[in-house]
This record gives sequence, structure tokens and C-alpha cells, in this order.
Amino acid sequence: MAPSKQSMFRSADMSMVQLYISNEIGRECVNALGELGLVQFRDLNGDISAFQRTFTQEIRRLDNVERQLRKSWIAWIIVASRVVLSNTLLGYFHTQMEKASIPLRRLDLDVETLAPPTTTEIDELSERTQSLEQRIFQLNDSYETLKKREVELTEWRWVLREAGGFFDRAHGNVEEIRASTEDDDAPLLQDVEQHNQAGDVERSFSGMNIGFVAGVINRDRVAAFERILWRTLRGNLYMNQSEIPEPLVDPSNNESINKNVFVIFAHGKEILAKIRKISESMGADIYSVDENADLRRDQVHEVNARLNDVRNVLHNTQQTLEAELTQIAQSLAAWMILITKEKATYQTLNLFSFDRQRRTLIAEGWCPTNDLPLIRTTLQDVTNRAGLSVPSIINEIKTNKTPPTYLKTNKFTEAFQTIINAYGTATYQEVNPALPAIVTFPFLFAVMFGDFGHAVIMFSASLAMIYWEKPLKKVTFELFAMIYYGRYIALVMAIFSLFTGLIYNDVFSKTFTFFDSAWEWDVPEGWQQGQPLVGKLKGDYRYPFGIDWFWHGTENDLLFSNSYKMKMSIILGWAHMTYSLCLSYFNARHFKKPIDIWGNFVPGMIFFQAIFGYLVICIIYKWSVDWLAIGEQPPGLLNMLIYMFLQPGTLDIPLYPGQQPVQVILLLLAFLQVPVLLLLKPLYLRWEHNRARAQGYRGIGEQSRVSALDDDEGDGHFHSNGNGRLSVDTDDGEGVAMIAHGDDEEGHEEFEFSEVMIHQVIHTIEFCLNCVSHTASYLRLWALSLAHQQLSVVLWDMTLGPTLSKPGPLGVVMIVVAFYLWFFLSCAILICMEGCSAMLHSLRLQWVEAQSKYAEFAGHMFTPFSFITLLEEDDGLAEFRG
Repeated sequence: MAPSKQSMFRSADMSMVQLYISNEIGRECVNALGELGLVQFRDLNGDISAFQRTFTQEIRRLDNVERQLRKSWIAWIIVASRVVLSNTLLGYFHTQMEKASIPLRRLDLDVETLAPPTTTEIDELSERTQSLEQRIFQLNDSYETLKKREVELTEWRWVLREAGGFFDRAHGNVEEIRASTEDDDAPLLQDVEQHNQAGDVERSFSGMNIGFVAGVINRDRVAAFERILWRTLRGNLYMNQSEIPEPLVDPSNNESINKNVFVIFAHGKEILAKIRKISESMGADIYSVDENADLRRDQVHEVNARLNDVRNVLHNTQQTLEAELTQIAQSLAAWMILITKEKATYQTLNLFSFDRQRRTLIAEGWCPTNDLPLIRTTLQDVTNRAGLSVPSIINEIKTNKTPPTYLKTNKFTEAFQTIINAYGTATYQEVNPALPAIVTFPFLFAVMFGDFGHAVIMFSASLAMIYWEKPLKKVTFELFAMIYYGRYIALVMAIFSLFTGLIYNDVFSKTFTFFDSAWEWDVPEGWQQGQPLVGKLKGDYRYPFGIDWFWHGTENDLLFSNSYKMKMSIILGWAHMTYSLCLSYFNARHFKKPIDIWGNFVPGMIFFQAIFGYLVICIIYKWSVDWLAIGEQPPGLLNMLIYMFLQPGTLDIPLYPGQQPVQVILLLLAFLQVPVLLLLKPLYLRWEHNRARAQGYRGIGEQSRVSALDDDEGDGHFHSNGNGRLSVDTDDGEGVAMIAHGDDEEGHEEFEFSEVMIHQVIHTIEFCLNCVSHTASYLRLWALSLAHQQLSVVLWDMTLGPTLSKPGPLGVVMIVVAFYLWFFLSCAILICMEGCSAMLHSLRLQWVEAQSKYAEFAGHMFTPFSFITLLEEDDGLAEFRG
């Protein structure tokens, strides 16, 4: 088996393959290929609806099994949460599961692997899920019935207790009760007890034909209940109520409800019947209460006994349910993952063409060329395990379709590749922009971020995320998950920021003094405090690394930094874009398109270097000249560049001898490249097209084995098989390919000179204008670097700096408070906010200014059938993954 030689510089070589698989092992072969994740299958049944495909029935059966598992999972949480936490609302699955103390065993897909199940095991799982569903909902129904009965008995016990207490306190003049029920003008719900006289007289209500209704009602409805009773009965009642101190649970929705016990006395059966109807309409529950104390005491004992029995049954149900669900919890995640993989397997099989006569599945797709031996070996292993004599066949076929772009990544390069793919997918086999972005993107960030102290904090945070990689991977907070995903990007950005921080000699707005300064103060005789001083160099000694710390705190520090960083930004932008232009040469050479070299790369490079390359040389030359020593004023380079275009041959202040003719020649050379960019490639392509038409596209006797997806004819003989497909009878006897007509990928288009010319005109205009705008765009390196430096200085001067001079205990307290404030604001503003801003600006420079010079982004991503990718991207399996 040949080793894979895939690299990140270009996308891997891709091959279109046809697979001929026996129908008996089709499922096992697709399972094995799904574990490999190296084949992107194409749909060969585009003209067939999803309901008419071969394996639709199996997918429906698996959908039902998945529904039962998820439904049982939900029912499990509902029942468990009601049993253990009856006073809480149903929330997220994880929260309720933890509160119910029934943990789900999750699978760590990075460590644990599941062997592909057999069809018999899938059938057994289907039957088990059906019985599980029935069992869970039987327990659920039983629990709800018992819980409802428990609530009823609890309410009845409170009614007996409160009503019995009222009867026991019912002493006094009962005639006043009769008067209150007969008088139409009696006050609403007057309290009879306040009119009771001292005495100990018990009367029987039955003798006076006075009845009562007792029950329980929601506390929020008591006021409306009283009002309706008054208006309906015109005050001919007496009502007593009391609050139930503990909340009761409604079994239907598991909500806690506060209720009141009420006892209503009235005269006559018709009025009592009205009271019952009104109570029931208001959602009240009516319970029977005997007015005899002995009988009422017997009722209380009976209710308590029945309530204890119900609670014992509930407790036993809880134990049985928890024991069974705990056992299920160990396998539920594995079942869900197996069902998901099995369903994906049959969905992939539905993309295959089925030859019923030969009972053969025919597939077509893309795979990496270097991995073809591995795929063949995998298919052969499946065939050998099945004991079949007919091997699975995989043939590499030729096609004029553009292959997908497959870029191999690891956990370090994945994040870099992702931010490049966010802009677009690289064209097949062109230079991958993510490879140079690993260096250029974080380095441009560091140029803007450039503070050693802030870089140390970022470096420590990124190292911590890498060191505790596995436990932090389980954090689901979205913002942190984004930062965690880019932990290696943050690490490289921090490393480059350490370097630029040393170059700028900037650490939390202060400087390092590792080396002696090359400057010293020139103190004249008679100098007094407050007078300005001028620095001078110490002979031939120069500061060995970075910016001299002596500049810090001087009056012209900002002026020096402005000049230095602005010119540095131009040089870095020129270097970045020159490097990117060179990559276009490698693309043209790889695709064997010399016209792109001579028609785009060469004139574009000459145009760019004649203007901005010349500007960079002038910047370096200006730095190298000691203008004070020669006694001349240094020229302004911006004015020089403006006069170079507006007034060729005119100089304000010369930079070097012979500058005028050099600038005129460079300007003419740059202008001459415009017609070359505009005309050379379109005219050459038209000449090449006309010559090809004169000679014919295909030589006599040329043969190639092609896919039926192509427009060209191959050596196979295409004929219709009567069902809307084409069959390809090959001469080598390797089998019969049945391939769909439709194709959503783009092949080669007919040559149109007008389209080519328009495209080249747009390219020429964009390139010439972008040379100016893109170079100016790199000045953001200068602007954000200065902004970060000045914000750091301001933050120090407004927080920690002034407190360092405060003496005594108060000074210590102020230093501690100011330090925490300074550190928090540094992390929040200078690292998080400024770092995010610098990252976005460097990303724009990488996307637009650099990649536009060489990358077309006209590709489509390679999306193989992979179980690993499927399980990671399926949000429905999030609660089952470790």
C-alpha cells in the first residue's frame, strides 16, 4: 500500500472512481468506507424521488427506532424529574437528568469506538426500543395516575382538617346564621363568629335544614369565586376559608399551585346544587365531610391510610423506574450513535444505482488518488469477511469535471484553514492560501498588537487552552468555544507579538533596558532646570536590538514612531504583496499556462515594482543616509511619489543623483505594461482556439475511458437502458456502469472571445487600481500599532502609574486597587477588544490584499462520507457525546 503524500501546499490529487459492489455486502462496504471518510459519493438517482429509492423502507424503519429512542429519552427525563423534583419545571435535558440523579453515560468519540452492528443486531435493537417505549409510557401513565390520586387525597385531608376545625369552633347563636341566610340584604360573607355569644351550645345543622359544601380552590381564584357566589345567591350563604400552607403540585403540568380550603353554608338543596356547579366551573374540587365529629375522625384515619398506601406505591414505582433507566443510561448513547450511522449508511446507499439483473450496486464518487490502495484494501477485507467469491471492484475513470478541493489538516492547521475557507474554497490544485497565512496572518496581527506584556498574557492563555485541551473541549459556551477553536492561532499570534514587542521595546507602555542606550543628553554649560535638552549619539555605538529605550518619554517620541511605523507598514505591505504575486507564477506553472505568466504575472510584477518597489528602495535609501552629516534636508517621499505621476521629471528636493531620468523611465515602463496586461492574454487565447479548431480537438485514434457524466465520448458505447440512464459497456470487461445524466459540477465551457476580453479588462483595471489602494491599506499596520501603544500609555497614566508615588498604608491600598483595575481593563480593552480589532484588520489584509493576487477561489470543498464528521456535526447527538 503506497503511503499518502498529501501536503498542505496544494489540494490532494483527486480521482473519480466507479465502485461495483455486490448487493449482499453493500451495507458493510459503505460502513467501512464511512469509517475511512475518504470517498465523496455522487447521486446517481437524481431523476428518482426520495420515496422511490431502493432503501427508503429501511430508512423509515430506522427513523422510527430513532424516534422511539428520543421519545423514551424525553419520557425518562419527564418521569424522573417528576419523581425526584416535583416542584421544578422541566428544563434542559442535562439539568433535569442531573437533578434526577440518573446520569447518562456519554461516549468519548475520540477514545471509544463502536463496531458496526449486524442487521440482526439492528433488528433486535428495533424490537427492544419498541418494548422500551411501551414500558416507559406505561410507567409514566401509572405515575401520573398515582400522583393525581396522591394530590386528591392530600387535598381531602386538608379539607377534613380545616372543616373539622371550623365545626369544632362553631359555638354561639345559630339563629343568627339562619337570619343571615334568609335576609336578602345581609352583608357579603359576614363573619358569624364575631356575633357569637359566650356559651358552649352545639346545634345540629340538619335540624335547621342548613347544608354545606367543602372543597379546595386555587388561591388566585378566591376573589372571583366569592364575587360570583354573592351575585348568584344574593348573599344567601356563609363562607369560611383558610390557606393551605404547603403548595400542591398539579400532575398535568407539574406546576406548584397555592390553594385554599373553603366551607360554604347555605339553606336549601337548590342553592347547594348551584354552589357545587359554580365551584366546579371555577376549577374547585369538592370533597365530602361528615359533620359528626366521630365519623369525621374516621374519615381522617381512612384518608391517611389510603395516602400512605399511594405514597408507598409511588416510592416503589420510583425505585423500579430508576433501576431500569439507570441500566438504559449505559447504552442509550451507543444506541443513538449506531442508529445515526446506520441511517446515514442507507441514505448513502440510496445514491447508488442498482443493477437488478446482476444484483450489483454501482457507485461513483471522488477520492484522493493516493488513498486508492487503502480503499481497495478495505473493500477486499469486507468481501473476505463476508466469504463472497465475487470481489468488489473499484475503477479509476477519466472525466472533464473539476475535482473537489481536498486539503489535509491537523488540529494545528485546521483553524487556519477554516478562516481561509470562510472567504472561499481554493480552486483545485492551486496554491493553498492557508499555508502562507500560518505565518503572514499572525505576523501582521503582531505588527499591530506589538506589546510584550500583553503578548505574555495571550501566550499564557493559549498555552493553558492547549494544555487542558480535552477538558475544555466539553465547554459549550459559544464565545469560549470560538476562542478555544482558535487556540493555536492565538498561540502563534502571541509568539509573533512577543517578537514585535521586543522590537518596539514596549511592555505595558514601559520599556526594557537590557542594553545601554546609544543616546545621551547633551547638557550645555549654564543649563537650568526646565530648559529643553537635546540627545546625541555615543560615538559609533548603536542599540543592538529593537528601538532604543531612550526614546521613551521624549517630546518627539510620537513623531519618531509615526515616521518609523508608517514606512515600516509600506515595506511590509510591499513584501507581502510581492510574495503573493510570486505565488501566481507557481499556479500558472503548475497548471501549464505560460500565457498567465507572460500575460499576467510578468507585466503585473513590472508594473508593481516600477512604482511601489521603487518607493520601498527610496525608503531604505533615505534611512541609510546621514542627512545631518551631509548637511542636506531629507525629501518627503509622499510628495516625491505624487510628483512622479503628476509632473514627471520634476523634483522638489532630490533624493539621489540622476533621480529624474530614473523616475521617468520607471513610469513609462509601468504604463507600457497596461496594454500588455489588457491584450496579450485574450489575443493569445483566441489564436490558440482558432488553431485548435483548425486541427480538431481530438487526434485520430485517441482513446480514453471517461465517465458518462462528461460531454465527450469515450471508448465505451453509450446506450439507453429504458429508465432514463446511460449504460457504459467497457472493452476491458470490468463491468457495466450506470450513471445519471444530471451533474451539478461545472465542466469546460465553450470559448468566447468577448467574455475573455471583458474578464481581462476587469482584471487589468482592478490590478492597477489595487496596487495603489492595497498598498495604502497596509497603513492600518501603522495606525493600529500607534493606537495600541497610546491606549496602553493612557491606561497606565490613569490607573496604576499615579498610585506608585503614594506613600504609607493608604498608598498600598491604592496600589492594590489600581493594579486590579489596570489589569482588568488591560485584559478587557487592550487584549480582548484591541486584539479582536487587530485580528480582523490582519484578516482583511490576508483575504483581500494578499489572496487576490494569486487565488481564484473557484473550487468546491471535498465532503466525503465520514462517520466522524457526521457525529461531530449532528446537533441532535450533542447530549450523547462526551
